[in-house]
Amino acid sequence: MAIVAIATIATHDPDRGRANPMSIDFDVDGAVATITINRPEARNSLDPEHNTLLAEAYQRFQADDALRCAVLTGVGNSFSAGADLKKLIPVVRETVLDDTAEPWVLGGMTMVAEVGKPMIAAVNGHALAGGLELALACDFRICVPQATFGLAEVRWAIIPGAGGTQRLPRAVPVGVATEMILTGDPIDADAALRHGLVNRIVAPDDLLAETHRVAAVIASRGPVAVRAAKEAIHTGLREGLAAGLLAEQRLLAECMRTEDAAEGPRAFAEKREPVYKGR
Repeated sequence: MAIVAIATIATHDPDRGRANPMSIDFDVDGAVATITINRPEARNSLDPEHNTLLAEAYQRFQADDALRCAVLTGVGNSFSAGADLKKLIPVVRETVLDDTAEPWVLGGMTMVAEVGKPMIAAVNGHALAGGLELALACDFRICVPQATFGLAEVRWAIIPGAGGTQRLPRAVPVGVATEMILTGDPIDADAALRHGLVNRIVAPDDLLAETHRVAAVIASRGPVAVRAAKEAIHTGLREGLAAGLLAEQRLLAECMRTEDAAEGPRAFAEKREPVYKGR
């Protein structure tokens, strides 16, 4: 596995009296990228610098044709606490007050409606506020038993503004989402599994291995087909069944025109693994 720190930011920890390097790490293993929020002293919350670095990592993954699936996770016992209430939220509020505000985006990914390459959230602990919004921006989630999930923004007199009010009701029953958003109270891993917010719960020591296993399976499939299937799913959810069925037929035809669509059946007939080129 190739490991690259997108950037290292030295910050001072007053409790320890020394500088602590923090970063957004970008690891590559074959066609799978792992993006890790590495700011454990702040529960992997995003200050302005880390928010920018996470966006750069996300864009790097989406732009690299050799990468077909990504895993998003955090260091320590938190996936992410979302926006840093001391450093990022005040900056955003100032832009609102002086009428220079732009759409509120965490990590470059939470306000992206178009379909990109698949991402899986490996939720290693607390996914709260914007941290849950980051997890919701992924295609699905795998978590540890200790994970918690919540949108606590109303506690601080704001609302989930990075996709939370839109994606959570699409991920769990509307009543459950509404209660979570209006109370700000979190749910535990068992409730998240029961409501369909996560696909499975695995032991902490197995989380990354299991998530990477699933990511590698996705990365081994026809990349054009994977993205087309994801687009068909999202079109149907966004625009309704009739539009989804039309999109499905259009996307099927696009897949059929690719070289990969010939390689798949040929590999099956020859009893070997297919070699997909993404075209």
